[in-house]
Amino acid sequence: MKIIIIGATGTLGKKVAEAFASKHEIIRVGNTKGDVQVDITNETSIKNMFEHIGAFDALISTSGKGPFAPVNQLTGEVFKSGLLDKLLGQVNLVLIGQHYINKGGSFTLTSGILAESPVAAGSALSTINGGLNSFVLAAAPELGNGIRINAVSPNVVEDSPAYFESFPGEIPVSMEKVVKAYEKSVLGILTGKVIKVY
Repeated sequence: MKIIIIGATGTLGKKVAEAFASKHEIIRVGNTKGDVQVDITNETSIKNMFEHIGAFDALISTSGKGPFAPVNQLTGEVFKSGLLDKLLGQVNLVLIGQHYINKGGSFTLTSGILAESPVAAGSALSTINGGLNSFVLAAAPELGNGIRINAVSPNVVEDSPAYFESFPGEIPVSMEKVVKAYEKSVLGILTGKVIKVY
């Protein structure tokens, strides 16, 4: 398969790319690094990426960021930065990418535990992750040509110790376990599912 991995130069994306590279053609996409560059907050940039890469079989997005701030310090503008990046950015990968993906292909987006297990200062990311999960559930029945879509929703991962204090009471999950969730989405038959890794 020809697999596009958005965020392939990041902590999670690198591991995901390694897992698929032995058996598949991987296109590593980053914001400033990788085989191809893209700004997921810019629809023209996304379209140019797909035009450059051409037809593909699967897209995995491990990209997107959002603000981590207490509600009393959030503003609409700060909140919107995350909506445009992690939420709309990943949604646009699907909305634009559906016109380039091969029949029977798949999209795998990344949300996260905060959608249902909030933490202090995480309301923006909870909203973003919940939105991504809802988009996957609603978009799946409308995608034609046997195209599938899922979201991987991981807990905080072992390889990101800087975030441990922000997730009190949570047991960090292994990167191997998270990677397996992406394999389940891409290589399996599920669609419209939120694959939780807790």
